[in-house]
This record gives sequence, C-alpha cells and structure tokens, in this order.
Amino acid sequence: MQRKILKPKNFPYLLKQISDPPKELYQIGELPPEDALYLAVVGSRKFSNYGKETCEKIIGGLKNNQRKVVIVSGLAIGIDGIAHKAAVENNLTTIAIPGSGLDEKVLHPRSNVKLSRQIIESGGCLLSELPWEMPAGIHTFPSRNRIIAGLCHGVLVIEAAEKSGTLITAKLALDYGRDVFAVPGSIFSENSKGTNNLIKEGAALVRRGEDILEFYDIKKADSRENKQESLDLEFLSPEEQKLYLVLTEPTAKDELIRKSGLPPAKANSAISMMLLNGVIKQSGGEVYRA
Repeated sequence: MQRKILKPKNFPYLLKQISDPPKELYQIGELPPEDALYLAVVGSRKFSNYGKETCEKIIGGLKNNQRKVVIVSGLAIGIDGIAHKAAVENNLTTIAIPGSGLDEKVLHPRSNVKLSRQIIESGGCLLSELPWEMPAGIHTFPSRNRIIAGLCHGVLVIEAAEKSGTLITAKLALDYGRDVFAVPGSIFSENSKGTNNLIKEGAALVRRGEDILEFYDIKKADSRENKQESLDLEFLSPEEQKLYLVLTEPTAKDELIRKSGLPPAKANSAISMMLLNGVIKQSGGEVYRA
C-alpha cells in the first residue's frame, strides 16, 4: 500500500478553508474526487441496536446517486466503525481518520486494523496528521476531530450522550460553517440526549439517507429504485400497509396502533408479521422502518 505525505497546497479544498489546518497529512490509499459530497458520520462508542441499525439504514440510502457520496469517520469502536463497514458494504468510498499514526503497529484501535485494510482495498483511504508510527494519546482525538469536520460538507451525528465527545465534532462543524445533521432518538435514551439537543438547536433531522440527498438536491441515479420501493408495498396486507405508511419515524408500539386507527388485535397481529418478515424493526421500546 503506497504511502503519501500531503502538503497544505495539495489538501482537499474544504480542509484548506479551516482556521487551523494540519501542517501536513499522512495518507494511505486514494482520496476521492473533490466534487463528491463528503459526509462525516459520527456517534457514540457505546452504541445501541437502534443506533447501529439506523446508521446502516441511512448509509444504505446514500448509494446509487448522480453525485458520489463519501463517508468520513474516525475508525473508532462504535458508530464510527459501523459507518465505515456500512459504506464498504454499500460500495461507497470511505475515509478513516484515526487518532494515531497510520502504521499498523500503532493504528488505533487495534480491533479495526482489518477494517482499515478493507477501506483501502475498496478505494478509500486513511488520513492522519500524526507521523506514521506515533501512537494515539488523549490529546490526539479532539485534534483529529477538526480534520473530520473540516474535510466534510456536513456532519451526521447518529447517537451522542449529553456530554459526548462526538458533540465536539458537531461544534467544530458549526464553527467551520458546515451543515449538521442528527438522528432523533427516544427521550428516555441517554444515547439520544445529545442528538435530540442538536435538533432542538437547529440541526437538520435525518431519518433516512434520502433526507440528506434531498438537502443537497442530489438525485438518485436510477429513479426505478424508488418506484420499486413503492411496488413492494403491494405485498403487504391492507393493515400492514396502513401501519407502514403511518410509521414515518421511530414510534412506540401503542402510539403506532393509535395512529393507525386499526383495532388493537388486528394491529398487533400485523405488527408481529411485519417484524417477522423484516419490514419493520423494534428497539428501545420503539418500532421503525427497516
């Protein structure tokens, strides 16, 4: 794998704009073209099933577009690693910016060394401002967060506690004039307090990948894919269709039944079948579209 050292004149355009750019960048792999949409996806290390499934669903909705989408994250355990894996699985280019040097002897975390290789093999790259063999330290993570925020057009926060380090990246994005997106969560979840606060403060609410594409006015490469999604509803029973169309955001089961207007017995039966067939999922006391 070829190693490169980028000087500031060769940095991606967005990164050149920030007030405190790195002095140089160490690189393994290839940087995607600058006309792509660079989206940072960050979140809690202590993720929930809801956070994992939401991350995978949103990134899955960002493929096959008229404009290339690049997923940027920090290679950390948790939502970062899930985002990189989901990007690779959906044939999206991804960039990892760890809090260490890039040599495999020091790459942090050790558990994601295999993932780092997959990122490079799939056409993405690793970036760091730290020399090749410099290990991670407490101070290196907040520092690398500014590169993640500065490199991207927008930052999507999947899950974050009220005082999460993830929110540092969101704040940096705002300081740099980048767009901030957040996934809503249960009011009872500690992991959603940070994201819910971001939405309260003006972050764009995201429930699916298409929300981000619409924000940037990016069209799907093949509109037949969207038509097929509608056609699939024909295979649901009338009760299942009604529940699915009402389920526009994560909702408590009792609330979903109330909104549908269906008799509870029929609604419960339909929900059970939809869960069994993978049409919807349930986590943290709420159900949501798969």
